[in-house]
Amino acid sequence: MDGLIAAISTAWGESGIAIIRVSGEGSRDLVDGFFRGGAALAQTPPRFMKHGFMVDQDGQDIDEVLTVWFKGPNSYTGEESAEIHCHGGTVAARKCLERCLALGARMALPGEYTRRAFLNGRLDLAQAESVIGIIRARSDESLKAAVKCLRGSLSKRIEEIHEEMLEISALGEANLDHPEEDVPPLDACAFSKRVALIGEKLGLLLSSVRSGRFLREGIRVAITGRPNVGKSSLMNAFLEESRSIVTSMPGTTRDIIEEVMTHKGIPLRLVDTAGLRSPRDDAEKEGVSRARAAIKEADIRIWVIDGSEDITGEDIEISEELRKTCHVVAINKSDLPPVVTESTIRKILPMANVIIISAATGAGIEELKDLVLLSVAGMTSLDEDLNTTERQVEEMKRAMELIIQSLDALDAGTGLDAALDSFSEARTCIGRILGVSSSESLLDRIFSSFCIGK
Repeated sequence: MDGLIAAISTAWGESGIAIIRVSGEGSRDLVDGFFRGGAALAQTPPRFMKHGFMVDQDGQDIDEVLTVWFKGPNSYTGEESAEIHCHGGTVAARKCLERCLALGARMALPGEYTRRAFLNGRLDLAQAESVIGIIRARSDESLKAAVKCLRGSLSKRIEEIHEEMLEISALGEANLDHPEEDVPPLDACAFSKRVALIGEKLGLLLSSVRSGRFLREGIRVAITGRPNVGKSSLMNAFLEESRSIVTSMPGTTRDIIEEVMTHKGIPLRLVDTAGLRSPRDDAEKEGVSRARAAIKEADIRIWVIDGSEDITGEDIEISEELRKTCHVVAINKSDLPPVVTESTIRKILPMANVIIISAATGAGIEELKDLVLLSVAGMTSLDEDLNTTERQVEEMKRAMELIIQSLDALDAGTGLDAALDSFSEARTCIGRILGVSSSESLLDRIFSSFCIGK
């Protein structure tokens, strides 16, 4: 990660300004090489904006700009850096970037600025990963959660667990390798109690961070059912706009329709699917095939039933498909005389969450949204501290498995050394969340998902 790097850190296209970011030792002098505006940046204190013009190799003006430099470690990357604020648009920004590259910088890799911030100790790995959570936030709550992680909320809890695990490991190794030394004793019983306590703390943290993906990516909700039960009407009721075509003719929806809305700060990725029945033509056959794929990929399915008609054979077939999935049952058309009741559904799916709604009048729609959150996340809103990545959750889950494995080794009488081996692996998993034990391949995988310029 040596040398000067440069990239455009703002989105391409017309805008008020575009920002070219340069980082590495010599950033200030590089920008001074084609900046004309009275005193050079080298004669300006850090963090003070300078007005002037950027010029090309022939001394011709490229654009009127503001420039600024930052002295390490008080910069985003923790090293000397500089920024050029030019007018928005592709040409001016591109020409400024080209001049940076011509004067000795290289094009930054995806996520390289944040990676340098991690390698320079300005951020730990958990904080660095929260940057992508801020960029991709889809709601106020997911933004708040990501910012809290950036400020170290998750890191602090992980560090406490990691420090306790280090202490236990060190004490255990000392007892095994140097029993004659004056170290506090740690027998199998004492070790088991302390490891079990670590497991409890990690379990509590894991139970809260499992929902991080929903804050980050949203809950994928498939609306399913046979034709003409009101699936498209329900989609429109959720969105409070006419997004899906609604007619009295069965089979109107032939393709997948997706929209995103937010309920109590959680993005809901709604998928309106074709009615499930024996296809009448090739177009409907393809629609049903896509519907089944969307239903399979969803986090939860809303099975819509026409409450004004008897349960049909098609309904029974759908219920069999949903039996082993996460789903809720919405008995629609409560504004019409009821034929299907909650007890009717209980005979088909005894454990299902059932709600009575009317997509036409809006009755029960807000309660249905709450039920979706409750069914998937176990609550009707998600904790603000939970914007974690899939990688972080997987590391915690693996650490829990190894802690249980360590305790099982003690119960089986295989000895403290075998239990310590599993416990040490668990500690390594926790360390990887903070970047304490990170490999180049791990860092490549994490930062490659960032955009260039961040």
